[in-house]
Amino acid sequence: MTALTDTAAPDKGRARQRLSPEERERQIVDGAIAYFAEVGLSGQTRELAQRLGVTQPLIYRYFPTKQDLIDRVYEEVFVGRWRASWTDLIADRSRPLRERLIEFYGIYARDVLSYEWIRIYMFAGLAGEDINRRYIALLEDRLLRPIVTEVRDAADAPGPDTAPITGLEIEAAWHIHAAVFYYFVRKHIYRAKTEPDLDAFIADAVDRTLYGAIEVTRREMG
Repeated sequence: MTALTDTAAPDKGRARQRLSPEERERQIVDGAIAYFAEVGLSGQTRELAQRLGVTQPLIYRYFPTKQDLIDRVYEEVFVGRWRASWTDLIADRSRPLRERLIEFYGIYARDVLSYEWIRIYMFAGLAGEDINRRYIALLEDRLLRPIVTEVRDAADAPGPDTAPITGLEIEAAWHIHAAVFYYFVRKHIYRAKTEPDLDAFIADAVDRTLYGAIEVTRREMG
């Protein structure tokens, strides 16, 4: 039996690449993100290993199961890109809510909704993976509920401590988020034409949903 090496059987004359454990783990994670974004989460670790030029057992040395690797991709692509400061930005009442939302979604669109993020998210949903449910829970806690709280403030309505947030209010907050999300689905999944001015699109999406949400909240709770 031959000893395990850090590379798959290389072509003759091709130098073997020696990496530190930290560098090798980073290589595997980055490679997995690109690979799963291209082929989906059903992609096999054997093919991933071939693409990286390493052995399949080497991948399992760092990630004992494929699910462990998928969980790491989730942490890197979804949780790792979320900034705690964004919740503070939404809650900053020294600025108009419209301005806060436009700034947030401008940052979020550019820093989070990448080709890899969108495609892995969609593939995960189709595969029935838990990634989507976990991320939706994160969004509801860190983004959507804070947005509803600020919509209520803008409408001079009671806060969540007085009147619990309803499911319909969460759905209304999803309207803005879904508009921005679907822009990138059309761009990265369907390869369809999208508005070239992203900032103008975000401002328009916020305007077309925010003021309706404020008006309905004022009417229902004011």
